Amino acid sequence: MDCFTHAGGRKTKLSIEQKHNILAVLIAGATNLGLTRMSEACGVSYDTLAWTQEWYVREETPREANTVLVNHHYKLELAKKFGGGTMSSSDGQRFPVRGKSLTARDMTIHGGKVLSTYTHVSDQWSTYGTKQIIPTTREGHYTLDELLGNETDLPIHEHATDTHGATLVNFGLFDLVGKVLTPRVRDLGRITLLRVDTPAAANALFPHAGPLPADRWNEDLITECWDDLLRMGGSLKFGEATASLVVGKWSAASRQNTFSAAVKEWGRMRRTIHAARYLSDPVYRRKISRQLNKGESLHALRRDLHYAQQGAIVRPHLQDQTEQAWCLTILANAVITWTAEYYAMGIKELRTQGREVSDELLSFIAPGHRENINFFGFIEVDIEGELAKLDDGWRPLRPTLVTEAGTTFLLNP
Repeated sequence: MDCFTHAGGRKTKLSIEQKHNILAVLIAGATNLGLTRMSEACGVSYDTLAWTQEWYVREETPREANTVLVNHHYKLELAKKFGGGTMSSSDGQRFPVRGKSLTARDMTIHGGKVLSTYTHVSDQWSTYGTKQIIPTTREGHYTLDELLGNETDLPIHEHATDTHGATLVNFGLFDLVGKVLTPRVRDLGRITLLRVDTPAAANALFPHAGPLPADRWNEDLITECWDDLLRMGGSLKFGEATASLVVGKWSAASRQNTFSAAVKEWGRMRRTIHAARYLSDPVYRRKISRQLNKGESLHALRRDLHYAQQGAIVRPHLQDQTEQAWCLTILANAVITWTAEYYAMGIKELRTQGREVSDELLSFIAPGHRENINFFGFIEVDIEGELAKLDDGWRPLRPTLVTEAGTTFLLNP
């Protein structure tokens, strides 16, 4: 809550009532209730909520709060079982839009006007990046942005995407800034790989590759442009230019542009290395698929949290839509962190009772479940009351009884 500072620059300590109102605004944005319906649900006047949103909830404050939340989750012992925080994935999620909006577009495949939210998810199930983009633009242009702007403690090194991110420019830029792009590519057997020798020599070295290594590596082009490639990588890494702008410009550049050809040639080399490993290593393929599945699971969680008004966004301006997207990201990360905390307590309790729970199995636990969340009803944020009920900072676990049929009953619901 300390991240939600007054827009006027006053760094005063928030009162319990102010924290209560900020949480109400966050939940209103994340669940898509809006301030009017949130006022009815929590008992705080609309004017108070509107004033709180105006002065305390702007893009930088929920972004900073989300960084604190992700850092806390990264330090949890159970989160380390999910992954080391070194891998992430990104994908876009479409939300329906009601009314006029400059960023929404009509897409027949989605049944009307939609807006795209592009999120970056770590291998620990936390979401560290959120960006609102026009749904008809190519998502691959924004793949590198949040990795370079990552302010969390997550040491992201490897990044997975679906086919949308597997462009030659992305492959090249990821390597130039010290990252690794590991996408899942559709029809991977049809792409062209590089070789460093004649076709006969390549077939002798790699008899199972067949016609895939059809192009020859242009080392002279890379040597000629190497200094410029390093300068561009440095500009991206130190924030002199945004990756989405660079990727878009060089992807659209003509074939006669020497530097564009060099970037794509370097990307073709990195894609060849990735494709060779992907085709030959099943463990590598499963790791990428597991990471992408985590992102898909969080899409379902976010859609369930964003339930009001049939999940349709009604805010017309990009700034308001971005603030609402960050509210949803904070709420999703809060659910993930809450679940991970209490999963850890449950595991500790089982081990205390003599039950064997191996660390190997813990990596398959998914904290993105939604069955334990009540999305509806009156919303009460009694901060002092909740803290008073906690036992040493935790709610007590509820004992259950599991029958022979596998049915679970709460003994004291």
